[in-house]
Amino acid sequence: MGLQVVAGSAQQITNRDGYDNQPYFINNKQIAFTSRAKNGSSDIILYSFDTKKFTNMTRTNEVSEYSPALTSCGTYISAIRVEQDGKQRLWLYPINFGEPALLYDNISPVGYYGWSGETAALSVVGEEKNKLIFPYSKSDIQPIAFDVGRCVQARPGKKGIGFIDYSQASSTAEGISYTLKVYDTKSRTIENLGSTLPGSEDFLWLDKNRVIMARGKELFIRHVRRKEGWYKFAVVSVPGYGGITRMALSPRKDKLILVMDRLN
Repeated sequence: MGLQVVAGSAQQITNRDGYDNQPYFINNKQIAFTSRAKNGSSDIILYSFDTKKFTNMTRTNEVSEYSPALTSCGTYISAIRVEQDGKQRLWLYPINFGEPALLYDNISPVGYYGWSGETAALSVVGEEKNKLIFPYSKSDIQPIAFDVGRCVQARPGKKGIGFIDYSQASSTAEGISYTLKVYDTKSRTIENLGSTLPGSEDFLWLDKNRVIMARGKELFIRHVRRKEGWYKFAVVSVPGYGGITRMALSPRKDKLILVMDRLN
């Protein structure tokens, strides 16, 4: 299978009341994540595996930042910024802690996004459904799907963006199963990659053909080019914590970050 979870290797990064979520590896030694302060605003925090220290990428009281990711050039961390007037747009934050810059000033409210090269596929929040778009330019904004989940991930080794289509769903004993799809940014076509893991919302690409999803404390994997279904490869149990809600995989694929619900 090419993936192993070593028993007893789990380490807690944060353990506090509040919101620490949306982890993203900016390299193999650092992650960025969203953390909500006591005053209700959210900032982007950096964590170093070498030093075990936390650093504020942002420290803003009047606005909030969510969903950090590294741009393809490696010089910015992108994040969704909830501005003072309520707009939710994508901003770029220099890794040298310079002044941030607004990207896609005409697209709001952005709920989620995923990078494909130098362009971000954006999930625009609606009253009931989220629409996924790809802005080739300011005048050429391609609609992709009209009812998508919160997970938007570039497909490794391909010019494509993976997403979960909520409009094609089926009920099972384990929960609702949706449809995993990929948008090819070059041909502007969509490929159906089959059903998602029932009862799960987020996915990770292990490589261009293998996808990881979680349900409860269990981790599953599926090869999208084969007929076999989801295969359970690990169970993660941490005292005081429940199910897995989000995941992030390091560039070398030797670290897996899990966000888990606190039980108390």
